[in-house]
Order: sequence, then structure tokens, then C-alpha cells
Amino acid sequence: RYVQIRRVAQINYGKEYGMLVVIVDVIDHNRALIDAPDMVRSQVNFKRLSLTDIKIDIKRVPKKKGLVKAMEDSSWGRKLIVRKRRASLNDFDRFKIMLAKIKV
Repeated sequence: RYVQIRRVAQINYGKEYGMLVVIVDVIDHNRALIDAPDMVRSQVNFKRLSLTDIKIDIKRVPKKKGLVKAMEDSSWGRKLIVRKRRASLNDFDRFKIMLAKIKV
């Protein structure tokens, strides 16, 4: 895994611990410019990033709207949307899903 523009990484230190971000630009040999749909674009040291195998299709230093769309279109983004939707279900919605699975 190399530090590349468009590479998805996970923050492994600090108040954003565990957050998935995208490297949008490399500043120098120690720092990168990162962005995510729910955070402000900022710089971070490479030691605070854990690189993943996922790369998304964006241009260098994209606008926030383009970044959000690219992340939602990726397999990782779709998985997060489904996870968030399931977490927001109430008891009755989970019951309806259980009945639908039994019918099939």
C-alpha cells in the first residue's frame, strides 16, 4: 500500500480516531491533505493514518460535492449507508424485516 491521492485511509490517533478519510493531496514527505464527507478538510501526519486497499475515483483536490458522490458510489460507501440505515431502524421496522425474510 502506497500513499496516493484517492487512497482511503483510517485515522488511528486523535479525536477522529477510527474515521475513514480520503487522501486528496500530498503536502510533503510527512503530511497529507485529507477529507471526508462529515469533516473539514485538514492536514494530517502519515503516522496518524492507516492505509486501506480502497481507492476511489476522484480528481486531485476535488470539491466537497464530488468527493461525497464518489464515496457514496464506492462499495465501502454503500456499505456504510446500509449500516447507518439499519442502525436507525426502530423495533417495528426490524419486526417487519424479520417477517419479510420468513416469507421468502
